[in-house]
Amino acid sequence: MPEQTTGSTVPRRQLGRYLRDLRNSQRLTVRAAAERLEWSEAKIWRIETGQVSLRSLDVEVMCRIYGATAELTGALMGLAKETKARGWWHAYGDVIPEGFDVYIGLEEAASAFSWYESELVPGLLQTQRYAHTLIEADNPGVDVDEVDRRVRLRLARQALLTRVTAPPRLDIVLNEAIIRRPIGGVHIMTEQLDQLIKVGERANVSLRIMPFSAGLHLGVMSGPFVILRFPLNGEGRETEPPTVYVDGFTGALYLDKPNEIGRYDGAFTDIGSMALDEGASRDLIHAAAREFT
Repeated sequence: MPEQTTGSTVPRRQLGRYLRDLRNSQRLTVRAAAERLEWSEAKIWRIETGQVSLRSLDVEVMCRIYGATAELTGALMGLAKETKARGWWHAYGDVIPEGFDVYIGLEEAASAFSWYESELVPGLLQTQRYAHTLIEADNPGVDVDEVDRRVRLRLARQALLTRVTAPPRLDIVLNEAIIRRPIGGVHIMTEQLDQLIKVGERANVSLRIMPFSAGLHLGVMSGPFVILRFPLNGEGRETEPPTVYVDGFTGALYLDKPNEIGRYDGAFTDIGSMALDEGASRDLIHAAAREFT
């Protein structure tokens, strides 16, 4: 039976890391493990990077080959069942871009975001009409119903910022070009700028603007990115390692190596040091809105 690509992203990544560590503890290469399991090397890689869910029986076989204890084997088999849990976004599976379901799963699980955007208002902050304008432009020839469903998916993601239980912290810096570029016309932009001001007033959100006058900063070199951080467990340790998400025109990157996180942390610190404070950012957004009216 082929492995499934639906399911909960965080348990898949956790299970993948445990299995990778077990394989490394036995000093087995991916090739050697694949030969013993009679699987392809690509399948091992997809499992270890959390891209697929697994059956408990497959986990049991891997644990046996990797020399895991009975107690750990049982725990990992239980975790495998969690990898098949379906998030709310799977109802929109037919309109989610390939691979983006991984990001949505991580977004739902994150406890904090450090976010820099250079060109467009990010999906979590978009109004319905702004989102519709972008999605329609990015999907020429797609029928109206599908565009509407994509818009509903994008708006549904925004609920995480206002959820009652542990809403995530959002620290976001937007390049000034975002509030100056007239996406969709005057009415859509004034509505969108008003939305940014309202979102920035939430206790769990810090929204700031990088002004043109700041000149060169590391965001110019890095481009837009998001650093996602995850809740701590009872021992004060992160349940998941931080992950950097970089969205590209033809695909996305997920980075979680310590040196990669360090580079982007440094970039965000530099960006934050040069951005306007929240009050001055609100004033600039208000000024931009007046220029559209």
